[in-house]
Amino acid sequence: MARSRGGVVLVVEDIWKDYEGLPLLRGVSLTVSRGETVCLLGASGSGKSTLLRIIAGLERAERGRVLWDGQDLRGVPVHRRHFGLMFQDYALFPHRSVAQNVAFGLRMQGLPAGEVRARVAEALEQVNMGGFANRRVTDLSGGEQQRVALARALAPRPRLLMLDEPLGALDRALKEELAGELRALLRKTQVPAIYVTHDQDEAFSLADRLILLHNGLVEQSGAPAEVYAAPVSPWAANFLGLSNLLPGQVLALDPLRAKTPIGVFEGVQVEPAAARTLPPLRVGSPVMLLFRPGNARPGGEGENRITGVVEDCVFMGEGFRLRLRLESGHLFTFLLKEPLETGGRVTLSLPKGDVQFLMEPDGAVGREEK
Repeated sequence: MARSRGGVVLVVEDIWKDYEGLPLLRGVSLTVSRGETVCLLGASGSGKSTLLRIIAGLERAERGRVLWDGQDLRGVPVHRRHFGLMFQDYALFPHRSVAQNVAFGLRMQGLPAGEVRARVAEALEQVNMGGFANRRVTDLSGGEQQRVALARALAPRPRLLMLDEPLGALDRALKEELAGELRALLRKTQVPAIYVTHDQDEAFSLADRLILLHNGLVEQSGAPAEVYAAPVSPWAANFLGLSNLLPGQVLALDPLRAKTPIGVFEGVQVEPAAARTLPPLRVGSPVMLLFRPGNARPGGEGENRITGVVEDCVFMGEGFRLRLRLESGHLFTFLLKEPLETGGRVTLSLPKGDVQFLMEPDGAVGREEK
């Protein structure tokens, strides 16, 4: 369940940024509300970290504005923005203790020694590291170092917390554990946060709202469940792990039907919350069909039938993951309740609602949907 939120505090408006003479960000706009965690999700090189650095004041955009509570932050230096920053490499001082690392930013602000000690203790308690104040950071595990870096970001009581791939160097089990702790901490403190990652599972577990970046634009935004249920484009679907995609051509609009390399299928066009407009579907329009993996069943009748050879069928705890090689050569993945024999030939049927017709958004630069 998403946290209750207040009004918008951060507005990023029409940001353009070039890298080595080529456009990296092409008119990106987004908002963050009080108490909200927004995840910037995209492939490596999509401009996520650059956008974060622009918001922080570490880089300048060619065009656009960053506003906090209506104030334009152009010309406001990093230390006066009162934003907390945490990066993947943690940037801890190896020759200093845990407490000294957490206190660094507070001492730079010139706070009295007593207040520094109190805030350091408070921040370490928030990340469950209260007994580690006098330890050297070089004696800590990767997960413990991550907690210290987070405590250092929280100690100045930032009005916005920005995290750039903070869990990227950790193994899967530890990443899941710390993501849970971070989620609980953000909900408890109600500090608005921007979280940058390329890992969709990580983003799903942390975000109140996802913002997908692709080709320098906001491709789609919305709550994680909404984005997963209704990807705006073939790229968005594939990036979210929905890779059962086939090209097709629209044959009819009512009911919605398309011809593909393996036959004719009937499906639906969902209405996702997109940052850019979608062109209207017409007879003859090229489309990409997404076959959602969760509700396929062996046998059945009707047009939505897929035949192939079982390449693999693995028990996954709550069902079986089937990898099916289609007659067209495509390899699809489905989730089944019962196993199928490897090497056997099988026909699956899918409900109409699980065949989604996707189109590429138009090329116009758009604003994020509010």
